[in-house]
Amino acid sequence: MHVPDGFAVVTPYIFVEGGDAYVRFLEAAFGAIEIGRSTAPNGRIANCQMKFDTATIMISEASDEFPPSSAAFYLYVDDADASMERALTAGAEKIMDAADMPYGDRQGGVRDRSGNIWWVSQRLSANPYF
Repeated sequence: MHVPDGFAVVTPYIFVEGGDAYVRFLEAAFGAIEIGRSTAPNGRIANCQMKFDTATIMISEASDEFPPSSAAFYLYVDDADASMERALTAGAEKIMDAADMPYGDRQGGVRDRSGNIWWVSQRLSANPYF
C-alpha cells in the first residue's frame, strides 16, 4: 500500500462553506500550510490539502451533493495558550479555556465558523499514557 508523504492511512476530509476563507482561517489560527489545491470549473475548491506539521487534512467546498460536515480535531501545539489566542483572533469561538489536564496535556478548545471543534493541546508529560 502506498500512502503519500504527509498523509496517514486515515486522513480527515471535511466539507465547508466558504472554502477560501476556511483555508485562510486554518493558516492564521493554526499555522497550517496549503500544499495542494484543485478547483471546480466554477472556481470553488474541489480539494485542498492543508498540512499541520506532520499531518494533513483535506477540504472541499460544500455543495448540495456534499453538504457541510463537522468534526472534532485534537491538535498538538508547542504552546496551547498562544495557539488558543491565535485561533480566537482568527475568528474561532472559545468553548474551553486552556488548562492543565490530568492526562498530561495543557488543553483548550475552540469551535471554528464551520462548526468544527479544535482541541488545542500542549503535551506536558513525557509519560505516553498520561
